Amino acid sequence: MPIQAPNADQVMEIAASFGMDLTEADVKSFTGLLSGIALSYSRLDAMVEPKPKVKYPRATGARPESKDNPFNAWAWKSTIDGAPKGILAGKKIAVKDNICVAGLPLMNGSRVLENYVPEVDATVVQRILDAGGTILGKTVCEDLCFSGGSHTSKPLPVRNPHKPSHSAGGSSSGSAVVISTREVNAALGGDQGGSIRMPACWTGVYGLKATHGLVPYTGVMPIEPTLDHCGPLGATVEDVARLLTAIAGPDDRDPRQIDCKLQDYMGALGGDAKGLRIAVVKEGFDREDSQPVVDKKVKAAVERFRQLGATIEEVSIPMHITGYDIWNAIIVEGATEVMIKGNGMGYGWQGTYTTSLLDAYARGWRSRPNDMSETVKMVLFMGEYMNRYYHGRYYAKAQNLKWALRQAYDDVLARFDLLAMPTIRFVATPLPADGSPREEYVGRALDMISNTCPFDASGHPGINIPCGKGDGLPIGLMLVARRYDEVTALRAAAAFEKLGDWTKM
Repeated sequence: MPIQAPNADQVMEIAASFGMDLTEADVKSFTGLLSGIALSYSRLDAMVEPKPKVKYPRATGARPESKDNPFNAWAWKSTIDGAPKGILAGKKIAVKDNICVAGLPLMNGSRVLENYVPEVDATVVQRILDAGGTILGKTVCEDLCFSGGSHTSKPLPVRNPHKPSHSAGGSSSGSAVVISTREVNAALGGDQGGSIRMPACWTGVYGLKATHGLVPYTGVMPIEPTLDHCGPLGATVEDVARLLTAIAGPDDRDPRQIDCKLQDYMGALGGDAKGLRIAVVKEGFDREDSQPVVDKKVKAAVERFRQLGATIEEVSIPMHITGYDIWNAIIVEGATEVMIKGNGMGYGWQGTYTTSLLDAYARGWRSRPNDMSETVKMVLFMGEYMNRYYHGRYYAKAQNLKWALRQAYDDVLARFDLLAMPTIRFVATPLPADGSPREEYVGRALDMISNTCPFDASGHPGINIPCGKGDGLPIGLMLVARRYDEVTALRAAAAFEKLGDWTKM
């Protein structure tokens, strides 16, 4: 339908918001000029934008009953069968609910996206089905993915199968839980601050944040393009390798990908740890929030690699600590501009925009801003403040410092194959009670990210490996490899997995 051109009052209002003074004659002149530009928009509105075809049929499905969803991990159930053959043939896969699956609702953990149904499959979904996987449905994630806990998701928190009163980690909480309960072999997650590795850690599964850009993000709701990662979680290292093999690789619709390098991920499974050089990062341990049992179990896990023939040495990377501050400025200001004010898509990148998602989200959050989570509101307030009063200076500075952070890790990885530290320095925490103070709600959403988030900024791949329990809850070892060297991380994880039942370590 024709685009409505701005009227005189709207032109005056916009001018005033920028501190401009216009006379009545100015307003009349600009209104006439803008009506001509609006005609171009009306012609654009009549055009049909290209959209990828949906290849595989699927039923609408339904939201599961509580009795069939005891940990609140499933957002929607619908079985979609892929190709008859492929590396994922016979594998059951779940998809995080910030990823488009045509015909299935996408809520992204938030009330502001209720009733939105995408009409396209994300690139990763298409690749899973082409590889023979069977998708069983969508998994619950945190509200707009802005939490490392599992209590901000709407309408209910996701519960940890190891202790239902405790957090499952986030934001890919549901994906980790349905693997932990063995309802699926593998699942898709997203990771901007640790949201694959953290729920994998707290639920005792394997989760890999690949190198930034290795896995296409087309059709996934963004937070901040320089931090956005999509990737696999699995019940076994092989499941992770299979899913990564299916979804990784170039996608000309995703500008996050630069010089994308593929490897033989399945081939990594047959290797051992002999000859690997592992650097134990001092700054990842023995911090104010570190639990002694976690440090002890992770260090014991690293020692097991020594028994497997690896070389182990402690190193210091002081910038690992300040990596949080670099990441924080990028995500606070970047998410405000892209995820919130940019209506989930933003401007200025040469990718495929999911316009229906952009429109549904914009209408949702702008008409119902009070329904956004407390974590999202906090980010919006700080990000807008920094934009208005500091004009993006610190976002830019953090982006420049990101290269120094990457180099700090690369300098050590020039001498070692892997970096080692706890994925999270403490075991899963209790879910906040209903009506808990905002400070507790926010704290439990963001207090666990400091070991994981620097690698979202630097872009290095990292994998969570379950390596023991504390207070009945899983503990995870994180191994970080060189950029585009997921094979080494998978090789080490597979060697460790062969040592036996991690729950008894």
